[in-house]
Amino acid sequence: MDVSVGDVREAAERIAGYVRRTPVMEVSPGLLLKLEGTQHSGSFKVRGGFNRVLTAGGLPEAGVIAASGGNHGLAVAYVARTLGVRAEIFVPTVSSPVKVAGLRALGAEVTQTGAVYAEAYEASAKRAAESGALEIHAYDQAEVVAGQGTVGLEVLEQTGGVDTVLVAVGGGGLVAGITAAVAGRARVVAVEPELIPTLHRALEAGGPVPVEVSGVGADALGASRIGAIGYAVTAAAGVRSVLVSDEAIVEARREMWRSYRIAAEHAGATAFAALRSGAYTPAPGERVAVVVCGANTDPATLL
Repeated sequence: MDVSVGDVREAAERIAGYVRRTPVMEVSPGLLLKLEGTQHSGSFKVRGGFNRVLTAGGLPEAGVIAASGGNHGLAVAYVARTLGVRAEIFVPTVSSPVKVAGLRALGAEVTQTGAVYAEAYEASAKRAAESGALEIHAYDQAEVVAGQGTVGLEVLEQTGGVDTVLVAVGGGGLVAGITAAVAGRARVVAVEPELIPTLHRALEAGGPVPVEVSGVGADALGASRIGAIGYAVTAAAGVRSVLVSDEAIVEARREMWRSYRIAAEHAGATAFAALRSGAYTPAPGERVAVVVCGANTDPATLL
Protein backbone atom coordinates (compact mmCIF):
# COMPACT_ATOMS: atom_id res chain seq x y z
CA MET A 1 0.00 0.00 0.00
CA ASP A 2 3.04 2.26 -0.07
CA VAL A 3 3.35 5.12 -2.55
CA SER A 4 6.83 6.54 -3.08
CA VAL A 5 8.22 9.80 -4.41
CA GLY A 6 9.29 7.80 -7.46
CA ASP A 7 5.68 6.84 -8.11
CA VAL A 8 4.69 10.49 -7.86
CA ARG A 9 7.42 11.60 -10.25
CA GLU A 10 6.37 8.97 -12.79
CA ALA A 11 2.77 10.17 -12.45
CA ALA A 12 3.89 13.76 -13.05
CA GLU A 13 5.53 12.78 -16.33
CA ARG A 14 2.54 10.70 -17.39
CA ILE A 15 -0.13 13.34 -16.81
CA ALA A 16 1.87 16.44 -17.74
CA GLY A 17 0.08 16.94 -21.04
CA TYR A 18 -3.36 16.68 -19.46
CA VAL A 19 -3.28 18.80 -16.28
CA ARG A 20 -2.50 22.39 -15.40
CA ARG A 21 0.47 23.47 -13.35
CA THR A 22 -1.59 25.52 -10.94
CA PRO A 23 -0.32 28.81 -9.51
CA VAL A 24 1.09 29.56 -6.08
CA MET A 25 0.18 32.90 -4.49
CA GLU A 26 2.29 34.40 -1.70
CA VAL A 27 -0.30 36.27 0.35
CA SER A 28 2.11 37.38 3.07
CA PRO A 29 5.79 36.73 3.83
CA GLY A 30 6.18 32.99 4.26
CA LEU A 31 2.52 32.14 3.59
CA LEU A 32 1.78 30.63 0.20
CA LEU A 33 -1.46 29.30 -1.24
CA LYS A 34 -1.41 26.51 -3.85
CA LEU A 35 -4.49 27.24 -5.95
CA GLU A 36 -5.78 23.85 -7.04
CA GLY A 37 -9.19 25.39 -7.60
CA THR A 38 -7.79 26.63 -10.92
CA GLN A 39 -7.19 23.05 -12.05
CA HIS A 40 -9.36 21.42 -14.73
CA SER A 41 -12.77 20.57 -13.21
CA GLY A 42 -12.07 22.87 -10.24
CA SER A 43 -9.95 20.61 -8.02
CA PHE A 44 -6.78 18.51 -7.79
CA LYS A 45 -8.75 15.34 -8.49
CA VAL A 46 -8.06 15.20 -12.24
CA ARG A 47 -4.43 14.42 -11.45
CA GLY A 48 -5.26 11.06 -9.91
CA GLY A 49 -7.99 10.37 -12.44
CA PHE A 50 -5.71 10.75 -15.43
CA ASN A 51 -2.96 8.71 -13.78
CA ARG A 52 -5.36 5.86 -13.02
CA VAL A 53 -6.71 5.65 -16.58
CA LEU A 54 -3.34 6.12 -18.27
CA THR A 55 -1.82 3.24 -16.27
CA ALA A 56 -4.70 0.87 -17.04
CA GLY A 57 -3.16 -0.60 -20.20
CA GLY A 58 -5.41 1.05 -22.77
CA LEU A 59 -8.65 3.00 -22.68
CA PRO A 60 -11.45 0.97 -21.06
CA GLU A 61 -14.08 -0.06 -23.61
CA ALA A 62 -16.82 -0.11 -20.96
CA GLY A 63 -15.83 3.35 -19.77
CA VAL A 64 -15.03 4.50 -16.26
CA ILE A 65 -17.06 4.56 -13.07
CA ALA A 66 -16.64 6.38 -9.78
CA ALA A 67 -18.36 7.32 -6.55
CA SER A 68 -17.88 10.84 -5.34
CA GLY A 69 -19.07 13.63 -3.09
CA GLY A 70 -18.74 15.77 -6.20
CA ASN A 71 -15.17 16.83 -6.98
CA HIS A 72 -13.86 13.37 -7.79
CA GLY A 73 -16.85 12.77 -10.00
CA LEU A 74 -16.28 16.04 -11.83
CA ALA A 75 -12.65 15.06 -12.34
CA VAL A 76 -13.48 11.59 -13.63
CA ALA A 77 -16.11 13.05 -15.97
CA TYR A 78 -13.53 15.53 -17.28
CA VAL A 79 -10.93 12.77 -17.74
CA ALA A 80 -13.47 10.61 -19.57
CA ARG A 81 -14.53 13.42 -21.89
CA THR A 82 -10.92 14.31 -22.63
CA LEU A 83 -9.98 10.71 -23.43
CA GLY A 84 -13.22 9.90 -25.24
CA VAL A 85 -14.70 7.27 -22.95
CA ARG A 86 -18.02 6.94 -21.11
CA ALA A 87 -18.34 8.02 -17.46
CA GLU A 88 -20.86 6.89 -14.87
CA ILE A 89 -20.79 8.71 -11.53
CA PHE A 90 -22.56 7.83 -8.27
CA VAL A 91 -22.97 10.66 -5.76
CA PRO A 92 -24.62 10.82 -2.32
CA THR A 93 -27.73 12.90 -1.84
CA VAL A 94 -25.77 15.54 0.13
CA SER A 95 -23.77 16.49 -2.97
CA SER A 96 -23.86 20.13 -3.97
CA PRO A 97 -26.34 20.92 -6.78
CA VAL A 98 -23.53 22.93 -8.41
CA LYS A 99 -21.41 19.79 -8.60
CA VAL A 100 -24.23 17.57 -9.85
CA ALA A 101 -25.04 20.09 -12.59
CA GLY A 102 -21.36 20.18 -13.49
CA LEU A 103 -21.24 16.40 -13.81
CA ARG A 104 -24.12 16.39 -16.25
CA ALA A 105 -22.61 19.28 -18.21
CA LEU A 106 -19.48 17.17 -18.71
CA GLY A 107 -21.58 14.38 -20.20
CA ALA A 108 -21.49 11.94 -17.29
CA GLU A 109 -24.38 9.68 -16.39
CA VAL A 110 -25.22 10.61 -12.78
CA THR A 111 -26.91 8.49 -10.13
CA GLN A 112 -27.68 10.09 -6.76
CA THR A 113 -27.98 7.44 -4.07
CA GLY A 114 -27.23 7.06 -0.37
CA ALA A 115 -26.90 9.63 2.37
CA VAL A 116 -23.07 9.53 2.49
CA TYR A 117 -20.13 8.71 0.22
CA ALA A 118 -19.79 5.14 1.53
CA GLU A 119 -23.30 4.27 0.35
CA ALA A 120 -22.73 5.82 -3.07
CA TYR A 121 -19.48 3.87 -3.32
CA GLU A 122 -21.20 0.58 -2.53
CA ALA A 123 -23.68 1.21 -5.37
CA SER A 124 -20.90 2.16 -7.78
CA ALA A 125 -18.86 -0.95 -6.98
CA LYS A 126 -21.87 -3.16 -7.67
CA ARG A 127 -22.47 -1.41 -10.98
CA ALA A 128 -18.79 -1.71 -11.96
CA ALA A 129 -18.90 -5.46 -11.37
CA GLU A 130 -21.90 -5.69 -13.68
CA SER A 131 -20.62 -3.41 -16.45
CA GLY A 132 -16.89 -4.08 -16.51
CA ALA A 133 -16.12 -0.36 -16.35
CA LEU A 134 -12.80 0.76 -14.89
CA GLU A 135 -13.23 1.83 -11.27
CA ILE A 136 -11.49 5.04 -10.28
CA HIS A 137 -11.54 5.24 -6.51
CA ALA A 138 -11.75 8.70 -4.96
CA TYR A 139 -8.72 8.18 -2.72
CA ASP A 140 -7.71 4.55 -2.05
CA GLN A 141 -5.88 3.42 -5.21
CA ALA A 142 -2.12 3.75 -5.53
CA GLU A 143 -2.35 5.30 -9.01
CA VAL A 144 -4.82 7.90 -7.76
CA VAL A 145 -2.70 8.74 -4.72
CA ALA A 146 0.45 9.10 -6.86
CA GLY A 147 -1.38 11.44 -9.21
CA GLN A 148 -2.60 13.63 -6.36
CA GLY A 149 0.93 13.77 -5.01
CA THR A 150 2.03 15.79 -8.02
CA VAL A 151 0.58 18.80 -6.18
CA GLY A 152 3.39 18.39 -3.65
CA LEU A 153 6.09 18.22 -6.30
CA GLU A 154 4.80 21.44 -7.83
CA VAL A 155 4.74 23.20 -4.45
CA LEU A 156 8.42 22.43 -3.90
CA GLU A 157 9.41 23.40 -7.43
CA GLN A 158 7.41 26.63 -7.51
CA THR A 159 8.37 27.90 -4.06
CA GLY A 160 12.00 26.83 -3.91
CA GLY A 161 11.07 24.84 -0.82
CA VAL A 162 8.80 25.27 2.20
CA ASP A 163 8.93 24.03 5.76
CA THR A 164 5.33 22.87 6.06
CA VAL A 165 2.43 21.95 3.79
CA LEU A 166 -1.10 22.16 5.21
CA VAL A 167 -3.54 19.78 3.52
CA ALA A 168 -7.24 19.13 4.10
CA VAL A 169 -8.16 15.47 4.60
CA GLY A 170 -11.23 13.47 3.68
CA GLY A 171 -10.36 9.97 2.48
CA GLY A 172 -6.63 10.68 2.53
CA GLY A 173 -5.57 10.45 -1.11
CA LEU A 174 -4.24 14.00 -1.36
CA VAL A 175 -2.48 14.05 1.99
CA ALA A 176 -0.86 10.66 1.30
CA GLY A 177 0.30 11.70 -2.16
CA ILE A 178 1.75 14.98 -0.94
CA THR A 179 3.40 13.25 2.02
CA ALA A 180 5.13 10.86 -0.38
CA ALA A 181 6.12 13.70 -2.71
CA VAL A 182 7.73 15.97 -0.10
CA ALA A 183 9.26 13.26 2.11
CA GLY A 184 12.49 14.50 3.66
CA ARG A 185 12.02 18.01 2.28
CA ALA A 186 8.96 19.37 4.13
CA ARG A 187 6.59 18.30 6.89
CA VAL A 188 2.91 17.74 6.22
CA VAL A 189 0.15 18.76 8.60
CA ALA A 190 -3.30 17.27 7.99
CA VAL A 191 -6.30 19.51 8.65
CA GLU A 192 -9.74 17.99 9.25
CA PRO A 193 -13.18 19.27 10.21
CA GLU A 194 -14.07 18.43 13.80
CA LEU A 195 -17.18 16.74 12.43
CA ILE A 196 -15.25 14.44 10.01
CA PRO A 197 -12.02 13.43 11.81
CA THR A 198 -11.14 10.39 9.71
CA LEU A 199 -7.35 10.54 9.99
CA HIS A 200 -7.35 11.98 13.49
CA ARG A 201 -9.36 9.06 14.87
CA ALA A 202 -7.33 6.54 12.89
CA LEU A 203 -4.07 7.86 14.33
CA GLU A 204 -5.54 7.59 17.83
CA ALA A 205 -6.82 4.05 17.19
CA GLY A 206 -3.78 2.73 15.34
CA GLY A 207 -5.73 2.09 12.13
CA PRO A 208 -8.71 3.23 10.07
CA VAL A 209 -11.98 3.37 11.99
CA PRO A 210 -15.45 4.57 10.98
CA VAL A 211 -16.53 8.10 11.94
CA GLU A 212 -19.76 10.01 11.73
CA VAL A 213 -19.97 12.40 8.77
CA SER A 214 -21.63 15.81 8.95
CA GLY A 215 -20.95 19.51 8.64
CA VAL A 216 -20.12 22.04 5.95
CA GLY A 217 -17.34 19.96 4.41
CA ALA A 218 -19.32 16.74 4.10
CA ASP A 219 -19.90 16.95 0.35
CA ALA A 220 -16.16 16.89 -0.42
CA LEU A 221 -14.47 15.55 2.74
CA GLY A 222 -17.22 13.11 3.61
CA ALA A 223 -15.40 9.77 3.69
CA SER A 224 -16.59 7.80 6.72
CA ARG A 225 -13.11 6.34 7.30
CA ILE A 226 -9.60 7.13 6.11
CA GLY A 227 -8.36 5.04 3.20
CA ALA A 228 -5.88 2.25 3.85
CA ILE A 229 -3.21 3.99 1.74
CA GLY A 230 -3.87 7.36 3.33
CA TYR A 231 -3.44 5.93 6.80
CA ALA A 232 -0.39 3.81 6.00
CA VAL A 233 1.56 6.61 4.32
CA THR A 234 0.73 9.36 6.82
CA ALA A 235 1.19 7.19 9.92
CA ALA A 236 4.59 5.99 8.71
CA ALA A 237 5.66 9.58 8.08
CA GLY A 238 4.45 10.85 11.45
CA VAL A 239 1.95 13.28 9.93
CA ARG A 240 0.12 15.32 12.55
CA SER A 241 -3.63 15.98 12.31
CA VAL A 242 -5.29 19.13 13.61
CA LEU A 243 -9.04 19.75 13.82
CA VAL A 244 -11.00 22.86 12.90
CA SER A 245 -14.61 23.79 13.59
CA ASP A 246 -17.24 24.38 10.95
CA GLU A 247 -17.38 28.00 12.09
CA ALA A 248 -13.65 28.37 11.44
CA ILE A 249 -14.03 26.82 7.98
CA VAL A 250 -16.90 29.14 7.06
CA GLU A 251 -15.01 32.23 8.18
CA ALA A 252 -11.78 31.12 6.47
CA ARG A 253 -13.70 30.72 3.23
CA ARG A 254 -15.15 34.20 3.56
CA GLU A 255 -11.76 35.69 4.35
CA MET A 256 -10.16 34.06 1.32
CA TRP A 257 -12.75 35.75 -0.86
CA ARG A 258 -12.68 39.12 0.95
CA SER A 259 -8.90 39.42 1.20
CA TYR A 260 -7.59 37.51 -1.83
CA ARG A 261 -10.58 37.10 -4.16
CA ILE A 262 -10.11 33.33 -4.05
CA ALA A 263 -13.35 31.40 -4.48
CA ALA A 264 -13.10 28.18 -2.49
CA GLU A 265 -15.61 25.60 -1.41
CA HIS A 266 -15.70 24.78 2.29
CA ALA A 267 -13.38 21.80 1.83
CA GLY A 268 -11.03 24.05 -0.14
CA ALA A 269 -10.82 26.49 2.77
CA THR A 270 -10.35 23.87 5.48
CA ALA A 271 -6.54 23.89 5.51
CA PHE A 272 -6.49 27.70 5.60
CA ALA A 273 -8.88 27.57 8.55
CA ALA A 274 -6.14 25.91 10.62
CA LEU A 275 -4.02 29.05 10.35
CA ARG A 276 -6.82 31.52 10.88
CA SER A 277 -8.24 29.68 13.92
CA GLY A 278 -4.91 28.95 15.59
CA ALA A 279 -5.24 25.19 15.22
CA TYR A 280 -1.83 25.45 13.60
CA THR A 281 0.54 28.29 14.48
CA PRO A 282 3.73 28.58 12.40
CA ALA A 283 7.01 29.22 14.15
CA PRO A 284 8.77 32.53 13.47
CA GLY A 285 10.23 32.44 9.96
CA GLU A 286 8.45 29.21 9.01
CA ARG A 287 7.43 28.98 5.36
CA VAL A 288 4.00 27.43 5.01
CA ALA A 289 2.18 26.31 1.87
CA VAL A 290 -1.58 25.82 2.15
CA VAL A 291 -3.26 23.64 -0.47
CA VAL A 292 -6.54 25.27 -1.52
CA CYS A 293 -7.93 22.08 -2.92
CA GLY A 294 -11.23 22.97 -4.60
CA ALA A 295 -13.35 25.79 -6.02
CA ASN A 296 -16.60 24.06 -7.00
CA THR A 297 -18.95 26.31 -5.12
CA ASP A 298 -21.87 28.67 -5.66
CA PRO A 299 -20.34 32.19 -5.91
CA ALA A 300 -23.50 33.64 -4.38
CA THR A 301 -22.59 32.01 -1.04
CA LEU A 302 -19.10 33.49 -0.70
CA LEU A 303 -20.08 36.43 1.51
